[in-house]
Amino acid sequence: MIKTEKLMQMTIPTPYPVGDVHVYLVKGDTLSLIDAGVRTDEAWDIFKNQLKGFGYLPEDIEQVILTHHHPDHTGFVDRFDCAHGIYGHKRNQPWLRRDETFLENYLHFFQQLYRDFGIPNEFKSFQYSLKGTLKYGGIGELTGFLQEHDTLPGHPDWQVIETPGHARSHLSFYNGKDKSLLAGDHVLAHISPNPLLEPPDEQHLPRPKPLLEHREALKKLLPYEIDAVYAGHGPIFHGVQDIIHKRLQKQEARADKVYHLLQDKPLTVYETTKKLFPTKYQSQLGLTLSETVGQLDYLESIGKVNISKEEDAYVYTAN
Repeated sequence: MIKTEKLMQMTIPTPYPVGDVHVYLVKGDTLSLIDAGVRTDEAWDIFKNQLKGFGYLPEDIEQVILTHHHPDHTGFVDRFDCAHGIYGHKRNQPWLRRDETFLENYLHFFQQLYRDFGIPNEFKSFQYSLKGTLKYGGIGELTGFLQEHDTLPGHPDWQVIETPGHARSHLSFYNGKDKSLLAGDHVLAHISPNPLLEPPDEQHLPRPKPLLEHREALKKLLPYEIDAVYAGHGPIFHGVQDIIHKRLQKQEARADKVYHLLQDKPLTVYETTKKLFPTKYQSQLGLTLSETVGQLDYLESIGKVNISKEEDAYVYTAN
């Protein structure tokens, strides 16, 4: 547990490969919880013990503010009776509600996506397990929406910055007085967060391109004077501008590697994924596909690939 004057960090275990997740208490005019852990009894018990160490009980929390909708950040939302409610980007709403229409559209999106990516039939059952990944997220309803340039309710020193990419709902929160950033999973000290594939806001819209969104959102932080970064995973860190430049350069280097693969012969997303992640693609298909298509989207954005459709799948060819 780490405590600053008005910002208190708690560390919660998760069932995911990324490991522990951090949530934060912010004490101002309102006692707010930034992010809400993962939906397991173990996580809830550990959270309550750490909260008690700061002198609070769950019923003392007046509002929950979400950086994004991923299950390891929303798990406790339905365990609080918050007087002031739950706040986040409007894109959190369908993920928190998870009604049947949303789940059907979610599954349909990935069914079509897997056809477009050229994924063989033996992996088709994986798409049905995607719904299972949502079970660790809490179910609830946003009380209010947050967007660019808003301030956090009850915390006027904290400004909202929209930072989509890792999730399209992602927000970061900047305090200009002490130059601190609550970054969620947007930028981490030890790893580059994977910009994850997810459905568009409406079915008729084209597939989002999360790596491109993530790159632009990283660049958005560069003009800010930031000292300490309080992230969703890993250590509190400094020097975020240097880290951002390194992340962008690493992404470009990965894309260059993909480009050289395509110079040998045209490939589908699935074929490219197999070459990039030969030991991981079978056990981590969702993550490796997200990473691979991100590099292909970047190459397309700079005019280095052509895309054509052969049978059911899209094929990428180096220019």
